[in-house]
Amino acid sequence: MRARTEMRHQGGFTLLEMLVALTVLGFLMVGLNEGVRTGLGMWSRQARQIGSIAELDSTARILRSLIDGIPLAPAVPADPAGPSRVISFSGTADRLVFVGDMPTGLGTTRLADITLALRGEQLVLLWIPHRREQTATPLPPNETELLRGVARIEFAYWGTPDPDSPATWLAQWNGLAMPQLIRIRVSFPEGDRRHWPDMIVAPQLGLPEVKRAPV
Repeated sequence: MRARTEMRHQGGFTLLEMLVALTVLGFLMVGLNEGVRTGLGMWSRQARQIGSIAELDSTARILRSLIDGIPLAPAVPADPAGPSRVISFSGTADRLVFVGDMPTGLGTTRLADITLALRGEQLVLLWIPHRREQTATPLPPNETELLRGVARIEFAYWGTPDPDSPATWLAQWNGLAMPQLIRIRVSFPEGDRRHWPDMIVAPQLGLPEVKRAPV
């Protein structure tokens, strides 16, 4: 009898032992799947966050470069020491229009009529080559999307239209003189986790002369 009992124990696992092993294995598989799913979800969220931060940083760099590089108008021969003026600049709360430098990709820049505005839910850059002569058929602007999924953009201009008045933030600016500061606010739709801190640019009118392609 003892020999038969030992042979039965040596022959394999009992049904109860198999059920316990399968149950434990099932729990391990469920835990492994949940861990992999959680890890993939975290990786995906981090990738989206890194991508959105890179997109915002790229847009901010482009805007700062365009505004910082607004060139000066040629000096007036009758008054070469007169106040610095730009070629053209006007801004409202939702649009900025000026003549500035656009890169040609060949290490030079060329003058262009530039517009920064919101079109639909896209912050776009519109530009055409700046031409002093009037053409019979106006050229269609080149359009470049800078940032998508934008609910609102707001420009503000620090300065004073009257020399006797103190400087303040203004919602509109016209004229050949540049504001001292330009503030750019970008708002995103509700639920969008992107955040754009107020961007303030001080246009550098004293930049050295750069090489420009022929107009």
